[in-house]
Amino acid sequence: MNSNSDYPLSAVPSSERKGLWSMMSVLLGFTFFTSTMWAGGTLGTAFSFYQMLAILLVGNVLLGSYAAALAYIASKTGLNTVLLGRYAFGTQGSKLSDFVLGFTQIGWYAWGTATIALILVKVLELPESYTLPLMFVFGFAFCVSAYIGYRALEWLSKISVPLMLFFIGLSFYQGFVDIGGLTQLIAQEPTTSMPVAAAITLVFGTFVSGGTQATNWSRFAKSGKVAVWSTLAAFFIGNGLMVFVGAFGAMIYQQADIVDVLLAQGFMLVALLMLFANIWTTQDNTIYNFAAAGCHVLRTDKRRLITLIGAAIGTAMAMLGMYNLLIPFLILLGTFIPPIGAIIMTEYWVRYKGKMPSLEQANLPAFNMMGLSAYVVGSACAYFSPWIAPLVGIVTAAGFYSLLLYIAAHKANALESA
Repeated sequence: MNSNSDYPLSAVPSSERKGLWSMMSVLLGFTFFTSTMWAGGTLGTAFSFYQMLAILLVGNVLLGSYAAALAYIASKTGLNTVLLGRYAFGTQGSKLSDFVLGFTQIGWYAWGTATIALILVKVLELPESYTLPLMFVFGFAFCVSAYIGYRALEWLSKISVPLMLFFIGLSFYQGFVDIGGLTQLIAQEPTTSMPVAAAITLVFGTFVSGGTQATNWSRFAKSGKVAVWSTLAAFFIGNGLMVFVGAFGAMIYQQADIVDVLLAQGFMLVALLMLFANIWTTQDNTIYNFAAAGCHVLRTDKRRLITLIGAAIGTAMAMLGMYNLLIPFLILLGTFIPPIGAIIMTEYWVRYKGKMPSLEQANLPAFNMMGLSAYVVGSACAYFSPWIAPLVGIVTAAGFYSLLLYIAAHKANALESA
Protein backbone atom coordinates (compact mmCIF):
# COMPACT_ATOMS: atom_id res chain seq x y z
CA MET A 1 0.00 0.00 0.00
CA ASN A 2 1.22 3.52 -0.79
CA SER A 3 2.50 5.23 2.37
CA ASN A 4 0.81 8.46 1.22
CA SER A 5 -2.52 6.86 2.17
CA ASP A 6 -1.34 6.63 5.82
CA TYR A 7 -2.59 3.01 6.02
CA PRO A 8 -6.30 3.60 6.74
CA LEU A 9 -7.17 -0.12 6.59
CA SER A 10 -4.00 -1.77 7.88
CA ALA A 11 -1.33 -1.54 10.56
CA VAL A 12 1.41 1.08 10.23
CA PRO A 13 4.64 -0.77 9.28
CA SER A 14 7.78 -0.34 11.39
CA SER A 15 9.49 1.57 8.56
CA GLU A 16 6.95 4.40 8.92
CA ARG A 17 7.14 4.79 12.70
CA LYS A 18 8.00 8.18 14.26
CA GLY A 19 9.97 9.44 17.26
CA LEU A 20 8.99 11.40 20.36
CA TRP A 21 9.37 14.94 18.97
CA SER A 22 7.33 14.14 15.88
CA MET A 23 4.54 12.56 17.93
CA MET A 24 4.50 15.34 20.52
CA SER A 25 4.30 18.05 17.86
CA VAL A 26 1.27 16.55 16.13
CA LEU A 27 -0.59 15.69 19.33
CA LEU A 28 0.07 19.08 20.95
CA GLY A 29 -1.21 20.77 17.81
CA PHE A 30 -4.38 18.71 18.15
CA THR A 31 -4.96 19.52 21.84
CA PHE A 32 -4.47 23.27 21.45
CA PHE A 33 -8.22 23.71 20.99
CA THR A 34 -10.44 26.76 21.45
CA SER A 35 -13.37 25.05 23.19
CA THR A 36 -10.98 23.75 25.87
CA MET A 37 -10.20 27.36 26.78
CA TRP A 38 -13.91 28.02 27.24
CA ALA A 39 -14.02 25.17 29.76
CA GLY A 40 -11.14 26.86 31.58
CA GLY A 41 -13.02 30.15 31.53
CA THR A 42 -15.90 28.50 33.36
CA LEU A 43 -13.53 27.18 36.04
CA GLY A 44 -11.74 30.51 36.39
CA THR A 45 -14.89 32.28 37.54
CA ALA A 46 -16.24 29.43 39.70
CA PHE A 47 -13.25 28.52 41.91
CA SER A 48 -10.36 30.06 43.76
CA PHE A 49 -6.94 29.88 42.10
CA TYR A 50 -5.71 26.86 44.05
CA GLN A 51 -9.03 25.02 43.78
CA MET A 52 -8.93 25.56 40.04
CA LEU A 53 -5.39 24.14 39.85
CA ALA A 54 -6.42 21.05 41.83
CA ILE A 55 -9.42 20.40 39.56
CA LEU A 56 -7.26 20.97 36.50
CA LEU A 57 -4.71 18.46 37.83
CA VAL A 58 -7.26 15.72 38.60
CA GLY A 59 -9.19 16.16 35.35
CA ASN A 60 -6.10 16.08 33.16
CA VAL A 61 -4.51 13.15 35.01
CA LEU A 62 -7.67 11.17 34.22
CA LEU A 63 -7.73 12.36 30.62
CA GLY A 64 -4.01 11.80 30.06
CA SER A 65 -4.10 8.30 31.57
CA TYR A 66 -7.06 7.27 29.41
CA ALA A 67 -5.52 8.63 26.20
CA ALA A 68 -2.08 7.17 27.02
CA ALA A 69 -3.53 3.69 27.60
CA LEU A 70 -5.15 3.75 24.16
CA ALA A 71 -1.96 5.20 22.65
CA TYR A 72 0.06 2.27 23.99
CA ILE A 73 -2.33 -0.22 22.37
CA ALA A 74 -2.23 1.70 19.09
CA SER A 75 1.57 1.71 19.00
CA LYS A 76 1.80 -2.01 19.77
CA THR A 77 -0.75 -3.01 17.13
CA GLY A 78 -0.18 -0.24 14.58
CA LEU A 79 -3.97 0.20 14.47
CA ASN A 80 -6.22 3.18 15.16
CA THR A 81 -9.50 3.23 17.07
CA VAL A 82 -11.77 2.37 14.13
CA LEU A 83 -9.62 -0.65 13.19
CA LEU A 84 -9.39 -1.76 16.82
CA GLY A 85 -13.18 -1.46 16.85
CA ARG A 86 -13.34 -4.61 14.69
CA TYR A 87 -12.02 -6.62 17.65
CA ALA A 88 -14.26 -4.84 20.15
CA PHE A 89 -17.53 -4.82 18.18
CA GLY A 90 -17.07 -7.13 15.17
CA THR A 91 -16.31 -6.44 11.53
CA GLN A 92 -19.81 -5.06 10.94
CA GLY A 93 -20.61 -3.96 14.48
CA SER A 94 -17.61 -1.62 14.37
CA LYS A 95 -19.56 0.62 11.99
CA LEU A 96 -21.36 1.90 15.09
CA SER A 97 -18.13 3.42 16.37
CA ASP A 98 -17.32 4.65 12.85
CA PHE A 99 -20.52 6.70 12.84
CA VAL A 100 -20.13 8.09 16.36
CA LEU A 101 -16.48 9.04 15.84
CA GLY A 102 -16.90 10.30 12.28
CA PHE A 103 -19.98 12.43 12.85
CA THR A 104 -18.47 14.04 15.94
CA GLN A 105 -15.40 15.09 13.97
CA ILE A 106 -17.26 16.45 10.95
CA GLY A 107 -19.48 18.44 13.32
CA TRP A 108 -16.49 20.02 15.03
CA TYR A 109 -14.95 20.73 11.63
CA ALA A 110 -18.09 22.68 10.67
CA TRP A 111 -17.89 24.58 13.95
CA GLY A 112 -14.21 25.48 13.46
CA THR A 113 -14.79 26.58 9.86
CA ALA A 114 -17.60 28.89 10.93
CA THR A 115 -15.71 30.18 13.97
CA ILE A 116 -12.67 31.54 12.13
CA ALA A 117 -14.82 33.22 9.47
CA LEU A 118 -17.08 34.88 12.05
CA ILE A 119 -14.14 36.07 14.16
CA LEU A 120 -12.29 37.55 11.18
CA VAL A 121 -15.38 39.42 10.00
CA LYS A 122 -15.86 40.82 13.50
CA VAL A 123 -12.24 41.70 14.31
CA LEU A 124 -11.35 43.15 10.92
CA GLU A 125 -14.76 44.85 10.64
CA LEU A 126 -15.41 43.25 7.26
CA PRO A 127 -18.83 43.34 5.56
CA GLU A 128 -21.05 40.47 6.71
CA SER A 129 -21.33 39.38 3.08
CA TYR A 130 -17.73 38.12 3.41
CA THR A 131 -18.73 35.48 5.99
CA LEU A 132 -19.91 32.71 3.65
CA PRO A 133 -17.03 33.10 1.14
CA LEU A 134 -14.55 32.96 4.04
CA MET A 135 -16.21 29.79 5.34
CA PHE A 136 -15.85 28.25 1.89
CA VAL A 137 -12.18 29.21 1.61
CA PHE A 138 -11.18 28.06 5.09
CA GLY A 139 -13.31 24.92 4.88
CA PHE A 140 -11.11 23.62 2.09
CA ALA A 141 -7.85 25.38 3.01
CA PHE A 142 -7.66 23.75 6.44
CA CYS A 143 -7.91 20.26 4.98
CA VAL A 144 -4.77 20.64 2.83
CA SER A 145 -2.33 19.34 5.47
CA ALA A 146 -4.70 16.47 6.32
CA TYR A 147 -5.01 15.68 2.61
CA ILE A 148 -1.23 15.36 2.31
CA GLY A 149 -1.05 13.16 5.42
CA TYR A 150 0.94 12.66 8.61
CA ARG A 151 4.09 14.39 7.32
CA ALA A 152 2.23 17.63 6.62
CA LEU A 153 0.46 17.49 9.99
CA GLU A 154 3.85 17.03 11.62
CA TRP A 155 5.55 19.96 9.89
CA LEU A 156 2.64 22.32 10.45
CA SER A 157 2.59 21.44 14.15
CA LYS A 158 6.38 21.81 14.50
CA ILE A 159 6.01 25.40 13.31
CA SER A 160 2.70 26.28 14.96
CA VAL A 161 3.13 24.77 18.44
CA PRO A 162 6.29 26.77 19.41
CA LEU A 163 4.69 29.87 17.90
CA MET A 164 1.52 29.42 19.97
CA LEU A 165 3.55 28.77 23.13
CA PHE A 166 5.39 32.06 22.54
CA PHE A 167 2.11 33.94 22.06
CA ILE A 168 0.67 32.38 25.22
CA GLY A 169 3.80 33.35 27.17
CA LEU A 170 3.50 36.92 25.88
CA SER A 171 -0.14 37.03 26.97
CA PHE A 172 0.70 35.63 30.42
CA TYR A 173 3.38 38.28 30.91
CA GLN A 174 1.03 41.10 29.94
CA GLY A 175 -1.73 39.63 32.09
CA PHE A 176 0.46 39.58 35.20
CA VAL A 177 1.46 43.18 34.47
CA ASP A 178 -2.17 44.24 34.09
CA ILE A 179 -3.42 42.55 37.27
CA GLY A 180 -0.41 43.48 39.39
CA GLY A 181 1.38 40.15 39.78
CA LEU A 182 0.72 36.58 40.90
CA THR A 183 -0.43 37.64 44.37
CA GLN A 184 -3.28 39.65 42.91
CA LEU A 185 -4.27 36.79 40.61
CA ILE A 186 -4.40 34.34 43.53
CA ALA A 187 -6.50 36.82 45.50
CA GLN A 188 -9.28 36.83 42.87
CA GLU A 189 -12.62 35.69 44.31
CA PRO A 190 -15.03 33.37 42.42
CA THR A 191 -18.06 35.11 40.92
CA THR A 192 -20.04 31.96 40.07
CA SER A 193 -20.35 28.46 41.53
CA MET A 194 -20.07 24.90 40.23
CA PRO A 195 -19.94 21.46 41.89
CA VAL A 196 -16.46 19.94 41.95
CA ALA A 197 -17.65 16.76 40.20
CA ALA A 198 -19.14 18.84 37.39
CA ALA A 199 -15.88 20.78 37.08
CA ILE A 200 -13.80 17.60 36.80
CA THR A 201 -16.28 16.29 34.23
CA LEU A 202 -15.84 19.50 32.26
CA VAL A 203 -12.04 19.16 32.19
CA PHE A 204 -12.05 15.43 31.48
CA GLY A 205 -14.99 15.45 29.10
CA THR A 206 -14.06 18.43 26.95
CA PHE A 207 -11.42 16.52 25.00
CA VAL A 208 -12.00 12.86 25.87
CA SER A 209 -13.41 12.26 22.38
CA GLY A 210 -10.12 13.58 21.01
CA GLY A 211 -8.22 11.25 23.31
CA THR A 212 -10.18 8.31 21.94
CA GLN A 213 -9.19 9.20 18.38
CA ALA A 214 -5.58 10.21 19.07
CA THR A 215 -4.72 6.63 18.10
CA ASN A 216 -4.77 7.89 14.50
CA TRP A 217 -1.31 9.33 15.29
CA SER A 218 -0.05 7.31 18.25
CA ARG A 219 -0.10 4.19 16.04
CA PHE A 220 2.82 5.83 14.20
CA ALA A 221 4.94 5.81 17.40
CA LYS A 222 8.22 3.86 17.32
CA SER A 223 7.51 2.26 20.68
CA GLY A 224 4.95 2.04 23.44
CA LYS A 225 7.09 4.37 25.52
CA VAL A 226 7.09 7.05 22.80
CA ALA A 227 3.32 6.70 22.41
CA VAL A 228 2.66 7.02 26.15
CA TRP A 229 4.98 9.96 26.82
CA SER A 230 3.91 11.95 23.76
CA THR A 231 0.24 11.40 24.58
CA LEU A 232 0.72 12.37 28.23
CA ALA A 233 2.53 15.53 27.10
CA ALA A 234 -0.37 16.43 24.83
CA PHE A 235 -3.33 15.47 26.98
CA PHE A 236 -1.97 16.26 30.45
CA ILE A 237 0.33 19.20 29.78
CA GLY A 238 -1.08 20.54 26.49
CA ASN A 239 -4.75 20.20 27.34
CA GLY A 240 -4.05 21.37 30.88
CA LEU A 241 -2.34 24.48 29.53
CA MET A 242 -5.37 25.27 27.36
CA VAL A 243 -7.69 24.97 30.36
CA PHE A 244 -5.40 27.21 32.40
CA VAL A 245 -5.19 29.77 29.57
CA GLY A 246 -8.99 30.00 29.58
CA ALA A 247 -9.13 30.36 33.36
CA PHE A 248 -6.35 32.97 33.34
CA GLY A 249 -8.13 35.08 30.72
CA ALA A 250 -11.48 34.84 32.49
CA MET A 251 -10.01 35.84 35.86
CA ILE A 252 -8.28 38.95 34.50
CA TYR A 253 -10.16 40.03 31.36
CA GLN A 254 -13.46 38.12 31.61
CA GLN A 255 -12.47 36.48 28.30
CA ALA A 256 -11.64 32.77 28.02
CA ASP A 257 -10.39 32.62 24.42
CA ILE A 258 -6.71 33.53 24.04
CA VAL A 259 -7.53 35.41 20.82
CA ASP A 260 -9.98 37.68 22.67
CA VAL A 261 -7.45 38.13 25.48
CA LEU A 262 -4.68 39.12 23.05
CA LEU A 263 -7.04 41.62 21.42
CA ALA A 264 -7.88 43.06 24.85
CA GLN A 265 -4.14 43.38 25.50
CA GLY A 266 -3.67 45.30 22.25
CA PHE A 267 -1.86 42.56 20.29
CA MET A 268 -4.05 42.44 17.16
CA LEU A 269 -1.48 40.91 14.79
CA VAL A 270 -0.46 38.33 17.37
CA ALA A 271 -4.14 37.55 18.00
CA LEU A 272 -4.77 36.90 14.31
CA LEU A 273 -1.68 34.68 14.00
CA MET A 274 -2.77 32.79 17.11
CA LEU A 275 -6.25 32.36 15.65
CA PHE A 276 -4.92 30.81 12.45
CA ALA A 277 -2.38 28.56 14.20
CA ASN A 278 -4.87 27.39 16.81
CA ILE A 279 -7.76 26.66 14.46
CA TRP A 280 -5.68 25.16 11.64
CA THR A 281 -3.77 22.65 13.79
CA THR A 282 -7.06 21.40 15.22
CA GLN A 283 -9.07 21.48 12.00
CA ASP A 284 -6.60 19.42 9.98
CA ASN A 285 -6.42 16.78 12.70
CA THR A 286 -10.21 16.76 13.00
CA ILE A 287 -10.79 16.11 9.29
CA TYR A 288 -7.97 13.53 9.36
CA ASN A 289 -9.95 11.71 12.07
CA PHE A 290 -13.09 11.87 9.94
CA ALA A 291 -11.21 10.40 6.98
CA ALA A 292 -10.01 7.50 9.14
CA ALA A 293 -13.59 6.67 10.17
CA GLY A 294 -14.89 7.22 6.64
CA CYS A 295 -12.28 4.93 5.07
CA HIS A 296 -13.13 2.22 7.55
CA VAL A 297 -16.90 2.34 7.12
CA LEU A 298 -16.53 2.30 3.32
CA ARG A 299 -13.59 -0.16 3.40
CA THR A 300 -11.55 2.04 1.07
CA ASP A 301 -7.94 3.20 1.22
CA LYS A 302 -8.73 6.41 -0.71
CA ARG A 303 -8.05 8.56 2.35
CA ARG A 304 -7.40 11.73 0.36
CA LEU A 305 -10.74 11.51 -1.45
CA ILE A 306 -12.59 10.93 1.84
CA THR A 307 -10.73 13.92 3.32
CA LEU A 308 -12.02 16.19 0.53
CA ILE A 309 -15.55 14.81 0.84
CA GLY A 310 -15.45 15.39 4.60
CA ALA A 311 -14.21 18.95 4.14
CA ALA A 312 -17.02 19.60 1.65
CA ILE A 313 -19.64 18.26 4.07
CA GLY A 314 -18.24 20.24 7.01
CA THR A 315 -18.01 23.42 4.93
CA ALA A 316 -21.58 23.00 3.71
CA MET A 317 -22.79 22.52 7.29
CA ALA A 318 -20.98 25.69 8.34
CA MET A 319 -22.35 27.75 5.44
CA LEU A 320 -25.89 26.50 6.12
CA GLY A 321 -25.63 27.75 9.71
CA MET A 322 -25.84 24.31 11.31
CA TYR A 323 -22.70 24.72 13.44
CA ASN A 324 -24.47 26.18 16.49
CA LEU A 325 -27.31 23.66 16.33
CA LEU A 326 -24.76 20.84 16.39
CA ILE A 327 -22.97 21.79 19.62
CA PRO A 328 -25.41 20.16 22.13
CA PHE A 329 -25.53 16.99 20.00
CA LEU A 330 -21.74 16.88 19.68
CA ILE A 331 -21.36 17.24 23.45
CA LEU A 332 -23.90 14.42 23.88
CA LEU A 333 -21.91 12.22 21.50
CA GLY A 334 -18.86 13.03 23.62
CA THR A 335 -20.59 11.13 26.44
CA PHE A 336 -20.95 8.06 24.23
CA ILE A 337 -17.36 8.01 22.92
CA PRO A 338 -15.31 7.06 26.05
CA PRO A 339 -16.95 3.61 26.40
CA ILE A 340 -15.57 2.78 22.93
CA GLY A 341 -12.06 3.23 24.28
CA ALA A 342 -12.94 1.22 27.38
CA ILE A 343 -14.10 -1.79 25.34
CA ILE A 344 -10.93 -1.65 23.22
CA MET A 345 -8.70 -1.56 26.32
CA THR A 346 -10.59 -4.48 27.87
CA GLU A 347 -10.32 -6.44 24.62
CA TYR A 348 -6.56 -5.88 24.50
CA TRP A 349 -5.64 -6.54 28.14
CA VAL A 350 -8.37 -8.87 29.42
CA ARG A 351 -9.24 -11.01 26.39
CA TYR A 352 -5.88 -11.05 24.61
CA LYS A 353 -3.58 -10.41 27.61
CA GLY A 354 -1.67 -7.78 25.63
CA LYS A 355 -1.03 -10.13 22.68
CA MET A 356 -3.70 -9.14 20.16
CA PRO A 357 -3.42 -11.02 16.83
CA SER A 358 -3.06 -9.08 13.61
CA LEU A 359 -6.15 -8.23 11.56
CA GLU A 360 -5.08 -10.79 8.98
CA GLN A 361 -4.78 -13.59 11.56
CA ALA A 362 -7.74 -12.74 13.80
CA ASN A 363 -11.00 -14.67 13.36
CA LEU A 364 -13.47 -11.88 14.08
CA PRO A 365 -17.28 -12.19 14.09
CA ALA A 366 -19.53 -9.82 12.16
CA PHE A 367 -21.00 -8.65 15.47
CA ASN A 368 -19.32 -9.02 18.86
CA MET A 369 -22.51 -8.99 20.93
CA MET A 370 -20.66 -8.96 24.25
CA GLY A 371 -18.69 -5.87 23.25
CA LEU A 372 -21.77 -4.14 21.85
CA SER A 373 -23.79 -4.97 24.98
CA ALA A 374 -21.07 -3.63 27.26
CA TYR A 375 -20.90 -0.47 25.15
CA VAL A 376 -24.65 0.10 25.55
CA VAL A 377 -24.43 -0.42 29.32
CA GLY A 378 -21.45 1.93 29.66
CA SER A 379 -23.08 4.62 27.52
CA ALA A 380 -26.36 4.40 29.45
CA CYS A 381 -24.56 4.67 32.79
CA ALA A 382 -22.59 7.67 31.54
CA TYR A 383 -25.72 9.39 30.21
CA PHE A 384 -27.70 9.02 33.44
CA SER A 385 -24.79 9.48 35.85
CA PRO A 386 -24.87 12.54 38.15
CA TRP A 387 -21.11 12.20 38.65
CA ILE A 388 -18.15 12.30 36.24
CA ALA A 389 -20.04 10.94 33.22
CA PRO A 390 -17.11 10.02 30.92
CA LEU A 391 -15.28 8.24 33.75
CA VAL A 392 -18.46 6.38 34.75
CA GLY A 393 -18.91 5.29 31.13
CA ILE A 394 -15.33 3.99 30.93
CA VAL A 395 -15.42 2.09 34.23
CA THR A 396 -18.85 0.51 33.74
CA ALA A 397 -18.20 -0.49 30.11
CA ALA A 398 -14.83 -2.06 31.00
CA GLY A 399 -16.22 -3.75 34.11
CA PHE A 400 -19.30 -5.19 32.40
CA TYR A 401 -17.30 -6.41 29.40
CA SER A 402 -14.74 -8.04 31.70
CA LEU A 403 -17.61 -9.82 33.47
CA LEU A 404 -19.06 -11.05 30.18
CA LEU A 405 -15.65 -12.30 29.04
CA TYR A 406 -15.18 -14.15 32.34
CA ILE A 407 -18.61 -15.82 32.06
CA ALA A 408 -17.95 -16.81 28.43
CA ALA A 409 -14.54 -18.27 29.32
CA HIS A 410 -16.03 -20.18 32.28
CA LYS A 411 -18.75 -21.68 30.05
CA ALA A 412 -16.19 -22.65 27.41
CA ASN A 413 -14.03 -24.40 30.02
CA ALA A 414 -17.07 -26.22 31.40
CA LEU A 415 -17.99 -27.50 27.93
CA GLU A 416 -14.42 -28.69 27.28
CA SER A 417 -14.28 -30.61 30.56
CA ALA A 418 -17.75 -32.16 30.08
